[in-house]
Amino acid sequence: MTDKNVRLGIIGFGAQGGVYAGFIAEGRVEGMSLGAICDIDPAKKQLAEEQHPGVAFYDDYIAMLDSGDVDAVVTTVPHYLHPEMTIAAIGKGIHTLTEKPAGVYTKQVEQMNEFAAAHPETTFAIMFNQRTNPVYTDLKALIDSGELGRLRHTSWIITTWWRPQAYYDQSEWRATWGGEGGGVLVNQAPHQLDLWQWLAGTPQKVFAKLAFGFQRDIATEDEVNALVDFGDGATGHFLTSTSDIAGTDRLEMLFDAGKIVVDASTKVTITRLTKDERSISDSMSVADVGRLFKGEMNTADLFSTEVKEYESVWGAQHVDVLTNFAAHINDGTALIADGAEGINGVRLASGMQLSAWTGREIDLVDFPADEYLTELNQRIEAEGKYPTRS
Repeated sequence: MTDKNVRLGIIGFGAQGGVYAGFIAEGRVEGMSLGAICDIDPAKKQLAEEQHPGVAFYDDYIAMLDSGDVDAVVTTVPHYLHPEMTIAAIGKGIHTLTEKPAGVYTKQVEQMNEFAAAHPETTFAIMFNQRTNPVYTDLKALIDSGELGRLRHTSWIITTWWRPQAYYDQSEWRATWGGEGGGVLVNQAPHQLDLWQWLAGTPQKVFAKLAFGFQRDIATEDEVNALVDFGDGATGHFLTSTSDIAGTDRLEMLFDAGKIVVDASTKVTITRLTKDERSISDSMSVADVGRLFKGEMNTADLFSTEVKEYESVWGAQHVDVLTNFAAHINDGTALIADGAEGINGVRLASGMQLSAWTGREIDLVDFPADEYLTELNQRIEAEGKYPTRS
């Protein structure tokens, strides 16, 4: 147990901020205490006083940053505000854990990353809690070991994000271009977009078909089909939606010498080839092919299969990231996810949207950030509820 203590300020005492406050108050986050809470909703002040008596409450996050009550903050606020608040906090020497996504469009995230890079003495992290999930940490280690060889293709079907119309109707900013900046890609799927790139590598190009207000009365995307190019011949497919009540969560990754299949983020099937696939193919005779087609070939000579089952513990991953954030501040422990990495998921989501808007493949290496922002602002203007962005 460390005797060092990071006093965390929570900006936004909504559902997520309330959960984090609870974790800290329960003593589940080593090296961290609850320093202050901030929210612009007056009703939240009474709630905070009831749940966390004695903890300072602010209705202005700048006042909280200047109060001396906090050493660090977490930004559990609408997506557009993440970069603005992160820059303000880091500028005052306050360590910052920003929520996902890092922002809505790449220009604002780039500004945040550049500012954070100019202040390396202040910790900048992002809440990619799925990176602590043993399912994916084990896979990351396996892939990075090189045992399975190079990636050939990968697909992720993640349609477990079913949301009824009432979900969108509860807040007028939900699934709007000006209030939220998008639909399923910026609200529900950022974790998968991050994990996919963390495991497979950063895509270089994307072509996508999106449906906007397809099955829900919203302005933004509620169904996404995207093809990505990872370079060196490797490709991928990403499918997500909010209208599949049964839902599927299935990740497949094919490599030169094996395959990974993840079902429901709990069951992992790993296939290991006895040799790389091309070598197996080249070594087969016509007679071998005949036996293969007849089902007479012993597959054990070709590959072995391992199945692993994992259990999901609710909240554990968020606690892990908070604990790691505190440990980095206190002792220099390496971060689970550096805040600068958040731009990858934002760029991919924006690339999918821009591809759907323009009907062309989008270069993610030399991303047309100005064009994307112009297209986004046109949709914000059409809504007529929110200011355009710069």
